[in-house]
Amino acid sequence: MSSGFILAAMGLAAAGYGGRYLLRNKQNLTKIYGILPKTSMEDFFFSKYERGGFEQKMSRTEAAKILGVRPSTKIDKVKLAYKKVMIANHPDRGGSPYLASKINEAKDLLEEQRH
Repeated sequence: MSSGFILAAMGLAAAGYGGRYLLRNKQNLTKIYGILPKTSMEDFFFSKYERGGFEQKMSRTEAAKILGVRPSTKIDKVKLAYKKVMIANHPDRGGSPYLASKINEAKDLLEEQRH
């Protein structure tokens, strides 16, 4: 029971010292904040997704990004990645027919350039 009070007191002390530090260094922090690049929450949360649509003619790099593999991945790993992506996006299970066609095109492109 007393350890809970000690932890609470330490937390309040840390918050107090942190607030004191921020108030004392407000001018320096505003200078630093002005230098930092501006980012939005959208950039932070969706940074792993590609921006924009598909290329006019699919490249090997784009095909690899669609399947989540490297452009130099072996055929057996391409097939495994295709299977995983297609299970998640199959039109019979509510996926988009357009995305399914792009996934198929990506697999075909990566397989044909390996033979």
